[in-house]
Amino acid sequence: MDSFYILLAFTLGWFVAQSTKIIIALVMKRGKVSFKELIDLLMKSGGMPSSHTACFTAASLTIGFRCGFDSALFALAVAMTVIIVYDATNVRYAVGQQGKLLNKIVTMSESQSAKPLKLVEGHTVPQAIVGFIIGVVIAFLVQFVTFGCIF
Repeated sequence: MDSFYILLAFTLGWFVAQSTKIIIALVMKRGKVSFKELIDLLMKSGGMPSSHTACFTAASLTIGFRCGFDSALFALAVAMTVIIVYDATNVRYAVGQQGKLLNKIVTMSESQSAKPLKLVEGHTVPQAIVGFIIGVVIAFLVQFVTFGCIF
């Protein structure tokens, strides 16, 4: 049964982070967002907050609550979360910036065969921090709702 709650925390972390992106867009555009834009935002990588960080933080903490913070599984979950957050804030962020620059070059070129690249955005550190906070809150909520206490 523990695996259900771990997956629940992971899914809720993703859903809350992605929903937050939609709320931010609705506020920034004063509600003038098309249905297609909403779907694109829901499936979008990158931006505020980091759903990668939110869902893996939520899952890792839930593993800690369910299996013990001294378990090998929790240690592995934390290690994977660190790698994923590092990748999102460094590797994918840099790739996204390079993609934007390459797309500028493509649009300025007169080549008919060159097409703009699909951008994969990463995250800034503040976006990852907000994702981390969301993940922590989700893990504590899942723990509290299912057991009525935190520890």
